[in-house]
Amino acid sequence: MHVEIRAGKNGKKYYLAYSYRQDGKVRKARVYLGANLTKDELARMRARTENRLKERTVAARAIRDPFRAVLSAKELKVLQNLEVTAHIKIAHLSEDEWQRFTEAFTYDTNAIEGSSLDSKEVDEILEKDRWPDKPKGDISETYGVAKAIGHIRKTNEHISLSLILNLHQIVFENSKPFAGKFRSKGVEAVIADQFGNIVHRGAPADYVKRLLTELVIWYDKNKKRYSPIVLAAVVHNQFENIHPFQDGNGRVGRLLLNNILLKNGMPPLNIELKNRHDYYAALQAYENGSNLRPTIELMLKEYRNMKKMRGKR
Repeated sequence: MHVEIRAGKNGKKYYLAYSYRQDGKVRKARVYLGANLTKDELARMRARTENRLKERTVAARAIRDPFRAVLSAKELKVLQNLEVTAHIKIAHLSEDEWQRFTEAFTYDTNAIEGSSLDSKEVDEILEKDRWPDKPKGDISETYGVAKAIGHIRKTNEHISLSLILNLHQIVFENSKPFAGKFRSKGVEAVIADQFGNIVHRGAPADYVKRLLTELVIWYDKNKKRYSPIVLAAVVHNQFENIHPFQDGNGRVGRLLLNNILLKNGMPPLNIELKNRHDYYAALQAYENGSNLRPTIELMLKEYRNMKKMRGKR
């Protein structure tokens, strides 16, 4: 680590810089220390900042290349066989089926994040525009998720930074002041369990755009190489690792998962509230050990559940 000094009209500005190697390239992290500091002030600020800068760098490096040597050729074959045995029929849904999917997905994806609305209330909001006596934010996000599903049905984009921002804006435009905006500098994402143990640390805010850009590039390079379910699982899990928004990452991530499926000829799927613990475990398996199989198996399970539901009607 070293201190960088930049001269300006109002004096000198000091930054603590740290260079490290990643993916064969030299990266640099930088933190502002202050302006016109005395020698003692500079020493104190440097001592305070060094550990914080190391933590940020480690967090960014921990979010690896989305799919670098995660699965061997044998593993990929196993996953492809899982897709075949799931008997997934690639077909366009009717408008009635889309309506039922939209209502189910909207209820479950919001309920996973703590929405107070039950499934009947969601159906009445979307079908009859009838509002229950529940928080307005939950009602607004019900409309928002349904509108976002309509958007991914129509858009030609597979994945891009603009699509990600647009989906967040659509879902949260009437409930969150930061709708459609990535986390700003200094706003970090740390998720703890009920005991205060950190279970997930997102990328530092100033790494978000770069990491998402790398994910888009990875997808573009590999969309003809891997099966749609693998592509969707990787994009979703890596997006959740990066955690680019102050809030709403889960819902946008599940919309992205479905957008990838749709753009590759697969039906959409819904992660049901009753399977949320399997969903969290699958995310942890990917984050901690680059293990994609739990996510794949959950997706196939949800496809089978959808097939059973369609068969009952």
